[in-house]
Amino acid sequence: MPDRSHFTRRWLVVLTAIFCCLLWGSAYPAIKTGYALLSIPADDTASQVLFAGYRFFGSGLLLLALATVTGKSLWSFSPRQWGQLALLGLMQTTLQYVFFYIGLAYASGVKAAIVNSTGTFFSVLLAHFIYRNDRMSAARSIGCILGFAGVVLVNLGRGPLNFDFTLMGEGFIAIAALVMAIALLYGKRLSQTIDPVVMTGQQLTLGGLVLIAIGSFSGGEVTGIGWHSGLLLGYLTALSATVFALWSFLLKHNPVGQVIPLQFLIPVFGALLSAYFLQETILEWKNLMALALVCWGIWLVTRPSGQQT
Repeated sequence: MPDRSHFTRRWLVVLTAIFCCLLWGSAYPAIKTGYALLSIPADDTASQVLFAGYRFFGSGLLLLALATVTGKSLWSFSPRQWGQLALLGLMQTTLQYVFFYIGLAYASGVKAAIVNSTGTFFSVLLAHFIYRNDRMSAARSIGCILGFAGVVLVNLGRGPLNFDFTLMGEGFIAIAALVMAIALLYGKRLSQTIDPVVMTGQQLTLGGLVLIAIGSFSGGEVTGIGWHSGLLLGYLTALSATVFALWSFLLKHNPVGQVIPLQFLIPVFGALLSAYFLQETILEWKNLMALALVCWGIWLVTRPSGQQT
């Protein structure tokens, strides 16, 4: 039977992860509101990528400033470590968002959300083969399935799903999810030798710069930033800095399989916050059932290993 300190630490990890997912979920209505305030149309991928670049580059600078204030070294890395940080930034920030935004232009929002949720499965499955202390169990498998079912349910439209599949649409969304899963595991490995705050700040800065370059050279524009849009961009910047740093810290000190499945909460929080801020419908049976499925799945995947079957 686990002692009280182990129980307290486990639930502190769970609550921190839930807080991260809440912030991540708030990005959905915040980004949509930002597009409206900045007059960025839905089909203007270049401007969306540029907007993302500004957000992540600012987040990186914010974390690097925090690291400097707390006395952490920002530049004392070997050439090999600089290469690793650059690779992480290109994967986790640049490549993942390029594939995601292109795929989103060719796939419906419902199908994109469902396909993108496969990133959780990729992470847990890869961790099973990479880490000896992070094996799949029957309870964890069932929990992941229940969580995924909740994500599917909360994203269902009123009509039947269209299962047409295209490489540039659903295919690119799946590639983005796979890239993100690989980047999270790679970041967990790097965090063992590089401070998580410094690592996250460097990769966000490098990845954000590349996104800015891609968006700019593709003809993207982000103009007319005013008081409201500036505050919103500042919130998204602080959000990314906080979430990525906390998530990297959680992955450094905990098995991937105990943290990653909680990402199922992101679309649930996104739906709840979108309903509040964007006046979208949430009080439907499918949304309430999705919340129940996700919570059940979280309980299964976060139980102590001694209680799992």
